Amino acid sequence: MNIAILSRGESLYSTQSLIKAGEARNHTMEVLNPLYFNLAVEDGKAVLYYHDEVIDDLNAVIPRIGASNTFQGTSLVRHFEAAGVASTVSSEGIFNSRDKWTCFQLLVKAQIPVPNTVLGGYYDAEVVLQKFKDKPVIIKILEGTHGQGVILSESNQNALATVETLQASNVNFILQEYIAESKGADIRAIVVDGVVIAAMRRQCKAGDFRSNLHRGGTSEVLQLSYEEEKVALKAAKILNLSVCGVDILQSARGPLVLEVNSTPGLEGIETTTGKNISKSIIGYLERTKR
Repeated sequence: MNIAILSRGESLYSTQSLIKAGEARNHTMEVLNPLYFNLAVEDGKAVLYYHDEVIDDLNAVIPRIGASNTFQGTSLVRHFEAAGVASTVSSEGIFNSRDKWTCFQLLVKAQIPVPNTVLGGYYDAEVVLQKFKDKPVIIKILEGTHGQGVILSESNQNALATVETLQASNVNFILQEYIAESKGADIRAIVVDGVVIAAMRRQCKAGDFRSNLHRGGTSEVLQLSYEEEKVALKAAKILNLSVCGVDILQSARGPLVLEVNSTPGLEGIETTTGKNISKSIIGYLERTKR
């Protein structure tokens, strides 16, 4: 197959891992920058130009769409879908998972457990914060990634200034309960084609509460419980994501889905678990195109 990785970072670990996995299976791999595409509808057909060249020889794409490029990237994947090109993740899945509030709405509709969460951008700040009864609260910008735009406030008083600043800046955000018993750790489960193929526990570094590995967190291999695996698979299915990372908190009331990532980084999970995630992704595309 001719497979394109839609990525702005050709040298990134994830991109290179996917290239090696595809070439090992005798596929033709290339990296195309999502920002260099022009989309058109001509004679009733979806047409894609890369710079000024028509792209019509691809069998499949692997989107690696960054948070700053959600709208254009989602539109690009939707155009490939209209042209009959297979994709590891759907345009719908990218869009719905990228906006944290939309993601939670869909998860709750499907009765998937999540932390108590309030949409915070449109209401009286003091009224919203009262819902957390002066307990620690997490403030998250809706489209932040990799731990960016995430703030822990120890009390309502501390949170008020941040909330009012975000509201004044017209920034959309959510407020979320802090799950103290997780002790700064979460679970990252990688789902490919309806199967959890790898999982790890991530632990934040001392003095932080975010468990992202590139922020100094540590990781270890983890065998998911039945309930943890169940919620991971259900979350991926509800969001229409054949390939994704599902982040889960271990709480006193059971596993809670914290986030679903349509473009999970591969370096941490492959290094920690020794699993070749990229090979599984290529295998999924091979099954899709049979």
